[in-house]
Amino acid sequence: MLRAIDEYPGHLITRIAMQIAPHVMARPGELRMANWEEFNLEAAEWRIPAERMKMRKPHMVPLSRQVIAYLRELAPLTGPTGFVFPAFHTWKRPMSENTMNQALRRMGYSKDEMTSHGWRSTASTLLNECGKWNADAIERSLAHTERNAVRGAYNRGSYWNERVDMHQWWSDYLDQLRGGGQVVSFGPEPIEEAGNVVSLSGRRERRTHV
Repeated sequence: MLRAIDEYPGHLITRIAMQIAPHVMARPGELRMANWEEFNLEAAEWRIPAERMKMRKPHMVPLSRQVIAYLRELAPLTGPTGFVFPAFHTWKRPMSENTMNQALRRMGYSKDEMTSHGWRSTASTLLNECGKWNADAIERSLAHTERNAVRGAYNRGSYWNERVDMHQWWSDYLDQLRGGGQVVSFGPEPIEEAGNVVSLSGRRERRTHV
């Protein structure tokens, strides 16, 4: 799928949005409404304001080298101010909420095989299974709010440094998948999830479709 996205024949803005989506773990609405002023490419940070977050709390996303490269490719077309992914008919509005899903349908993926939101579930599953990263760091990158009030009170760290390393590792891992579709072995009990990039079998080993 990652290779198919690279070869997407539609609009450049849509293609780059789909290329970035797997790397940043953001919700589709957070990504498509992104504004250039939220990004600091030199510091490799994306600061999403509270009003655009589901939990109404500001969120910071570490930017991998791959994401920065995609943004630099797009900047001459849509930057340096306004929406990063504007609508086709007017740059005063963001990309439609259906644009990326429609592109996936055009590429031949049904809604049961993949949706623009499915990247988050895929990242959560594989990052937790690989055993390299603190579960709280993963949850923080997914912008999930701690449901346990006591745990949340003692867990206020942003895990920023670990998240920076994790996001770069994740982008490098996605590049490896794009290059070969190799068999990946993680954790003890894979599960099946519809609408994700990866279809997980009941075995320890599975083939990751790219």
